[in-house]
Amino acid sequence: MRFRDRRQAGRELAGRLRTRQDEGALPDPVVLALPRGGVAVAQEVARALDAPLDVLVVRKVGAPHHEEFGVGAMAGDGVPLFDADALRRLGLDEADLAPVVERERGELRRRERLYRADRPAPDLRGRTVIVVDDGLATGSTARAALRSLRRQEPARVVLAVPVCAPEGARLMRAEADEVVCLHEPAAFMAVGQWYDDFGQLTDEDVLAALHQRQG
Repeated sequence: MRFRDRRQAGRELAGRLRTRQDEGALPDPVVLALPRGGVAVAQEVARALDAPLDVLVVRKVGAPHHEEFGVGAMAGDGVPLFDADALRRLGLDEADLAPVVERERGELRRRERLYRADRPAPDLRGRTVIVVDDGLATGSTARAALRSLRRQEPARVVLAVPVCAPEGARLMRAEADEVVCLHEPAAFMAVGQWYDDFGQLTDEDVLAALHQRQG
């Protein structure tokens, strides 16, 4: 299974979630996208479920001088969640990552202010929260997102993605009440390999999607 782009993936994912909604499994839903890539997928999901759409900003914590190699992630006001095995292999401890964490925390706050503007964060207490991304690899950013959400006392947390690595999905099933994934290919290397068009989204794309849904 391949997807033409994030919107087509979102429509297919929305179909699966609509079935779950019709079965009564998704009462009082709110859709939270992991920006930037998850927003185009989540927009289709929110439309199909007639649910509000907002964002949950998550930032990867990369290794010093090798930022593309993620060793942790953080969301909201939560402390970073680190990959202990990755730190051990690199000979690092959490103190070594303090400058990286500070920088990423600043970017997280910048994006939250930009995307939300004067809007308050949605009240998630007692609601079904559907966290949407364009794919799931290791699950490090999704885990940070889900643990941040738990502190807000939702009734139910669902992680929904079009494609996922089997191991990542297995790990996330211990964090979410339900994981909805359309495709779990055994030969998973990267999320982008399952899309024909996997171009990067911009802040302007995120703002346009939020404005369209809320308008």
